[in-house]
Amino acid sequence: MNISIIGHHLEVTPSIREYIHTKMSRVARHFDQLIDTQVMLSVEPLKHHAEITLHVRGKDIHCEAIEENLYAAIDLLIDKVDRKVLQHKDRTHHHGHTAAKRQMIEAA
Repeated sequence: MNISIIGHHLEVTPSIREYIHTKMSRVARHFDQLIDTQVMLSVEPLKHHAEITLHVRGKDIHCEAIEENLYAAIDLLIDKVDRKVLQHKDRTHHHGHTAAKRQMIEAA
């Protein structure tokens, strides 16, 4: 998984970079087909804005979070993207159902 971290009006320190990598390991544990990840962090007066775009096979997942603290914004962002990744995994996962047409053909 390729992670690029961009700071807008913010210097991305090694501690922030390491914090994002450890948090993203939780997302990668739930879904291993992540192709590319782009994280954008920005600072406005009294607000920290965090955005993420995940490129997975068949879809791009985008989330954003705004908090007063940068680490709180990253935590909220990772929680949101983890829920979206699990929803995507559930949608794409084959549940073993067969179509109604095929059930009628097999019964005959």
